[in-house]
Amino acid sequence: MPWPLISLLATVAATLAIGWIVDQALQRIAARNPSAPVWPLLRRCRIPLQLSVVSALLLAARPLERVFHLKGDAGAQHLLQLLLVASLGWLTVRVVAALLGAVLSRYETRVDDPARVQRARTQVGMLRRVVSALIVVVTVAVMLLTFSAMRTIGASLLASAGIIGIVAGIAAQSTLGNFFAGLQIAFSDTVRIGDTVVVDGQQGIVEEITLTYLVVRLWDYRRLVVPVSYFVNKPFENWTRRDPGLLAAVLLHLDHTTRVDELRAVLRARLDRHPLWDGEEWALQVTDTTPSTIVVRATMTARTPDDAAQLRFDIREQLVAHLRDEHPHALPRLRTTDT
Repeated sequence: MPWPLISLLATVAATLAIGWIVDQALQRIAARNPSAPVWPLLRRCRIPLQLSVVSALLLAARPLERVFHLKGDAGAQHLLQLLLVASLGWLTVRVVAALLGAVLSRYETRVDDPARVQRARTQVGMLRRVVSALIVVVTVAVMLLTFSAMRTIGASLLASAGIIGIVAGIAAQSTLGNFFAGLQIAFSDTVRIGDTVVVDGQQGIVEEITLTYLVVRLWDYRRLVVPVSYFVNKPFENWTRRDPGLLAAVLLHLDHTTRVDELRAVLRARLDRHPLWDGEEWALQVTDTTPSTIVVRATMTARTPDDAAQLRFDIREQLVAHLRDEHPHALPRLRTTDT
């Protein structure tokens, strides 16, 4: 077997061996340190690591030129350089994602506050996207610089950079605005993944935040996709920014003869038996009157917006059922004669 072919096979074998050894080492370290999430995440870097190793070894040993008789051919070497740069960029993206994921996992295990965990998850996700985008840009720039034509026209590109920058700034004004708005949202803590928000009268839970848009899952499982600049330029409601608890309210239009004190006692009794009431606050008040009815408002607190909505539905149903069965005269009636 000719020596160049042996060199090529040895390069491939060394690449596979290095990938296997690194993977086995990470697997054993992860088994010894189950509380450290970084090691299982780093195992995802095996493929870009092997690509980086094989391209570097092929560049150093140059077995391809001797096996395929490519002497003096710079095309193969240039292709290997591009592969090396691309694989190194891919490896860097994977390593950064693993490190940030490990930091977030460790933070989630040490912090009991759901609001702080949601804020950290939003910030880490946004930081990962920004760093990955920067790595991709740098990688592409380095790959372009390997072409001699790019270095030759570099001076003319720099001379026209001002005009190109102005044109690009005008063309990408909306995109750049959303980009910086996404960074502002991530680190200003105005909205986080998992928050319950109201956008244009529609209530939903923030499901995803990217550099350009935000996804809100509505109550009927539809997804509302909103540009992130909306949350910087327009007002919106965030029901869980500081505390996930919420005050639920039930409005009832009742007859003037309704015994409000008795209804208040019934409300307290029903809340004591309801599993969704957090035991913090409750009240029943007459908030308004009309010529034919009184407006009674029952308020109660719950731990989450979903619990508050379900608690509101249940209490409204139970109060109406109680009035219907025990005091039907308290329900609104249309008076046709004077009494």
